[in-house]
Amino acid sequence: MLRIEHFSKTYSGGKKAVDDLNLHVLPGEIVGFIGHNGAGKSTTLRACAGVLDFTEGTIRIDGHDVRREPVAAKRVTAFLPDNPDLYEFMSGISFLNFIADLYDIPAGARTQRIEKYADAFELTGNLGSPIGSYSHGMRQKLALISAFIRQPKLLILDEPMVGLDPSASHIMKEFLAELCAGGSSVFFSTHVLEVAEKLCDKIAIIKQGELIRYGDTEDVVGDSSLESVFLELEGEKE
Repeated sequence: MLRIEHFSKTYSGGKKAVDDLNLHVLPGEIVGFIGHNGAGKSTTLRACAGVLDFTEGTIRIDGHDVRREPVAAKRVTAFLPDNPDLYEFMSGISFLNFIADLYDIPAGARTQRIEKYADAFELTGNLGSPIGSYSHGMRQKLALISAFIRQPKLLILDEPMVGLDPSASHIMKEFLAELCAGGSSVFFSTHVLEVAEKLCDKIAIIKQGELIRYGDTEDVVGDSSLESVFLELEGEKE
């Protein structure tokens, strides 16, 4: 579903944010991308989403090269950055219908999906209000709903748990599992190991722009050689 090959990103001034990263996410997998703040997680996710150009390598989503076929790649991808930028002047329902129009979701299907996800996230009563009046948690829920109604083949999430209460986090996990059961894939970043451990099939660890481990969650979490990395992450969480 997602193939990142020899991906590198160097910013102006010569700072290399990510160096020769290779990572494949298969259909139906949830992969956690973990590392300390500034390790290169957001840079990689933004490049996969087609909102950041990169220096070297290739990224393909469902067979579409994000550089050569950007429209096709974006049609099958939903990206939620950390603190998503929503249209504050719109009501929640107007925003969701706007997203549905962009991705040609039929009227019947969009109504059913919006009701399903808004009810689950307890946001139905707020959909008529302007997004500018929403709390951070409500905005995060709305952004998640806008992604779920699209049923993308690849869902990219940057620190998705931030702003969510335990109930909403649990609901999000259920819907991610449901999405992947249909053959879609999820690629999300976090610097909290416990989040990835509870949610992911696989974990990729990036440190100072380099991928240092990628494998099944149980194997990665149980690797004693990574203890110093885990301690570093624990320190950031605090």
